[in-house]
Amino acid sequence: MDKRYQVFVSSTFTDLEEERKHVIQTLMEMDCIPAGMELFPAIDEEQWEFIKKVIDDCDYYLLIIGGRYGSIAEDGLSYTEKEFDYAVEKGLKITVLVHEDPQSLPAKKTEANVEGREKLAKFIEKAQTGRLRRTWSSVKELPGLVALSMSKTIKTYPAIGWVRADKVSNESDLRELIELQRENEELRRKLEENTTSKFNYEGEVAGLESQFNYNYKLSPYDIFHGASHSGKSSISFSDLFGYLSPFIFKTIDESDVYKKCNFFIDQFVGQPSYSTYLNESDFQTVSLQFLALGLIEINEGQWCLTDYGKKTMMNLRVIPK
Repeated sequence: MDKRYQVFVSSTFTDLEEERKHVIQTLMEMDCIPAGMELFPAIDEEQWEFIKKVIDDCDYYLLIIGGRYGSIAEDGLSYTEKEFDYAVEKGLKITVLVHEDPQSLPAKKTEANVEGREKLAKFIEKAQTGRLRRTWSSVKELPGLVALSMSKTIKTYPAIGWVRADKVSNESDLRELIELQRENEELRRKLEENTTSKFNYEGEVAGLESQFNYNYKLSPYDIFHGASHSGKSSISFSDLFGYLSPFIFKTIDESDVYKKCNFFIDQFVGQPSYSTYLNESDFQTVSLQFLALGLIEINEGQWCLTDYGKKTMMNLRVIPK
């Protein structure tokens, strides 16, 4: 049976510009079902709740970034970034297409002020970290890039998709679909059990007093002025856990733990007008180290302290009499 995949298209373009029209047309030619914020000419919080439901029903998320940051919501974030954050939260596979030279775009398609450019630079850095990302320079490139990127994503990460009711030709096909759905749910349940169970490491583990050598990247707030550069430094696992543990104690999303790590190391290696980012692989080392030491548990992307982790936090943070 032929499946169609619903793709949420999110971009920093305004209105239905030429770029977005090309993208929508390409997806439809791929037998995909495009969805996106262009359905809502004036966005408010009530419509935002409906947009989240649309994203819930999508199989994939396509983000295209040009020279604009996008319409700003009440919380200071653009609706494009809010859509991206929600798609990440829901676990959708995300494809990112970023313009390689925003300065070359016409003035009406770029941010006019420094604050907007800084927000755009931070959003680009967040969006392209740890996922498939391609660059584009002209509208003519977009159809090919969309087709190539989405085809690869769909092939690598098959989603549930949609099937027309009249394509389910008989009761046998329907039973097959139901059985496949049950198998899928069972596999998800087993995967969650594996990821939420306590981590037991039988080898020797470096203690909290050990030094952690990490790599970091400094990215300028304003991508039009300044270049990114990398560096190396070290910190004890004890200092890092001492800082993070009160946040983890209240239960915290893994993406927020990463942000806290970035904020913490920024105090040591940061520079004015630059954002500090811990290497993604090194962040995974931190999580594995804390798991191996029995300090934390991770449940569906949420970090929480074990009883031993709480005791360790108290010893590190509570001021003795």
